[in-house]
Amino acid sequence: MKLEDFNKQSREKAGQDLFKCCGSKAWVNKIMENFPYNSIEDLKISSDRIWFGCKKEDWMEAFSHHPKIGAQNSADKKHSSTAEWAKQEQSAVKDAGQIILSELEKANQTYENKFGFIFIVCATGKTAAEMLKLLNHRLNNEHEKELHIAINEQNKITHLRINKLLS
Repeated sequence: MKLEDFNKQSREKAGQDLFKCCGSKAWVNKIMENFPYNSIEDLKISSDRIWFGCKKEDWMEAFSHHPKIGAQNSADKKHSSTAEWAKQEQSAVKDAGQIILSELEKANQTYENKFGFIFIVCATGKTAAEMLKLLNHRLNNEHEKELHIAINEQNKITHLRINKLLS
């Protein structure tokens, strides 16, 4: 849809669409305070300001709305509203061999056990092997550093999804 069409929607529908871009209710509520938007760029600037001002629980909520990288069943009910976007973003994973997928599954679990949230990466354009390498590298980070990286990765994903929503 175009920005003009987005702006003509009800506040409720626009909020639902934005929730697909970033699964944080606090982020959506703050974004909607400035609805409608004059440009996609204005929306992204507002998004950045709000996202980086969110609380940890808001970030965790957004992270929880992503399927795990390489997860075989990424289209479950929990992720059904964004399943198609996630599938596109992780499209290179479908070509990965069983060994890489198995290693991704194990590394995802190790990551989640260590940090308390799933591995967040802007997967667009990355192969499964590249994501596995990133995941294994990021396992070496301290919690605060990794949280900052995940927050920035989520922001990249949000921007991509705003572009998809309003293209």
